[in-house]
Amino acid sequence: TVGRGERSGAARGAGPGGMTVAPAGATVVPRPVEWSARSWLIAVAAGVLETVIQALTSEDYNVAAQLTVRAVVYMLAIVVIVQLRRGHGWARIVLTVVLGALGLFSLLVEPVSWLLAGGAPGAFVGAADAPTLAVILLRTAHVVAVLAALVLMYRPAANRYFRSRRSY
Repeated sequence: TVGRGERSGAARGAGPGGMTVAPAGATVVPRPVEWSARSWLIAVAAGVLETVIQALTSEDYNVAAQLTVRAVVYMLAIVVIVQLRRGHGWARIVLTVVLGALGLFSLLVEPVSWLLAGGAPGAFVGAADAPTLAVILLRTAHVVAVLAALVLMYRPAANRYFRSRRSY
């Protein structure tokens, strides 16, 4: 069964398992895996931009510590995203656990705690300055990109791709 956004093997000229085989025998990355990798990269870009805005505008931001930690995390994330695209199943697990679960938790704990403590979103947004609004938009894009990436990397075509690449 072909899911939304996935073409059947016949429609794409694909070989067994819904993956197109290039003339040199190289396997083409299925669309869900490609879009998952792109979504992860969008999440990283949103995180980088949020970091830059906070570093430039927040007096409470510990630039030395935060930039060092975030730079390492973002670089490692990109390395793992590349491995995901290459079909390494361990990369899918690392992204699911580290960025999907722990990363989402770290992105959501502050706003959820604030809401549970009685925060008023409308009043907050109404009083927010431009950098704060940018951070809100970037954080939202970051969360949406992570959720999309998680769903995409477990689509049927992605599962077939990772199963076919187990020997690599």
